[in-house]
Amino acid sequence: MQHILEGNRRWVESRLAEDPEYFHKLSQGQKPRYLFIGCSDSRVPGSAITGTKPGEMFTHRNIANLVVPTDMNMLSVLQYAVEVLKVEVILVVGHYGCGGVAAAASNKQHGLIDSWLTNIRDVIRLHETELLRIHDEDQRLRRLVELNVMEQVRNLAKTNIIQNARTKPNPPQLHGLVYDISEGILHDLEVDTRDLDEFSHIYSTISKPAAPLDPQVQAEVQQQLQQQHSKGKKQEAAQATEQNEAKQTA
Repeated sequence: MQHILEGNRRWVESRLAEDPEYFHKLSQGQKPRYLFIGCSDSRVPGSAITGTKPGEMFTHRNIANLVVPTDMNMLSVLQYAVEVLKVEVILVVGHYGCGGVAAAASNKQHGLIDSWLTNIRDVIRLHETELLRIHDEDQRLRRLVELNVMEQVRNLAKTNIIQNARTKPNPPQLHGLVYDISEGILHDLEVDTRDLDEFSHIYSTISKPAAPLDPQVQAEVQQQLQQQHSKGKKQEAAQATEQNEAKQTA
């Protein structure tokens, strides 16, 4: 613990040497431009690898940078970032050599975390054909890291938080990145969530007003309803007659 405290003091001294008002400015509030959703891996610190300063990036991290629709922790961060902080850009950032991704692909039990890793196994199921074509295991895992990031960006787009934001001016941009630890470079996967448009009838949570019926179609529908009503009345009358005759016979 002493090492941590001493490191903190040195950091404070270095910040104050650059700007005596540094901490006073930070204490006035935050207005981050970015939301960073990344892996908990200690080698992937969001601010460090993006070159952002304190106050510029809101952060959420978990094993394998997942966006799970039942994760209230992640959803709370997302809602606060989008609706209160008004972030402009949301980054889902994975990294090559991710232990969570490798564990999900290993077909072994790892304890409590297996329930969490099921979300990555769903990614494997969706892209199994592509992954089976990659015979080198390292390359297959690297591709799985990329596919996992892409699916998590799509999961963001499925949330009602993002759907609601997209009905308003200046919704946040969604991006998927992969960090290569061996070289320190971030790679943009250029994820396009518009491929979900064809499934909007499944994932959309936005109610759309029904388009007005064409007058001719409306008249035809009204005529069909009247015919059905008249047919129903005739059937009721026939059933009543049959019941009376049955009673008389009895």
